[in-house]
Order: sequence, then structure tokens, then C-alpha cells
Amino acid sequence: MIREFILAAAMAGLVSAPALADQIEGRWRTGEGGNVSIAGCGSSFCIKVTSGEFNGRQIGKLKKDGDKYVGKITDPANDRTYRGSAWFSGANTLNMRGSVLGGLVGRTDKWTRR
Repeated sequence: MIREFILAAAMAGLVSAPALADQIEGRWRTGEGGNVSIAGCGSSFCIKVTSGEFNGRQIGKLKKDGDKYVGKITDPANDRTYRGSAWFSGANTLNMRGSVLGGLVGRTDKWTRR
């Protein structure tokens, strides 16, 4: 009896594991039409290009901070790294911002879930 209970609990954990994924994880289309994936990497989320000239290149790493994400993001076209931040404006729209000067100067790009 105990053995069946343990097995059932373990199976329930396996079935519900995908529900534990963070909202930011997944495949995204950038505002410029490129494709990226965001996946957990340690205690952060890594951003990797999945199409085009920079396919396979990691371009960012963010950590969750309340209802937003903060870290570093690199523009693969010029190889410059910026202070990165991301937040949601709807379940399938991610605002990705790269900035300098403490966030005073920057650009925000809207990404959509694929």
C-alpha cells in the first residue's frame, strides 16, 4: 500500500513538472523578426538565438526580480552588451529592454510568444 502511494506521488510530480516552468521560458519572435528561446540555466534564464545569422549564440542572461527580469543582453549585430530588463504586457508579449547609463538611455523591443 505504501509503495503504491509513493509511486502515485512520484508520477503526479512528473506529470505536473511542466507546469512549474517560468512564464518567460519558451520560444519568442523578436520585434525584428528573429527567433530566440529562453530557458532556465542555473538560477537564471539564458536567451539564445534560434534562427538566422546568429543562430546558436547566447545573447543574454536574466534573473527574476519580482514581476520583472534583470541582467545582461547583447546585441549580436554589434557585440555590445547592455543592462537588460524584461517584463510582460500580456501573457504572450514580452518587453525586452537594453539600456545604458543606469537605464536612462535604451531601447525596448516587443517579443511575441511563438
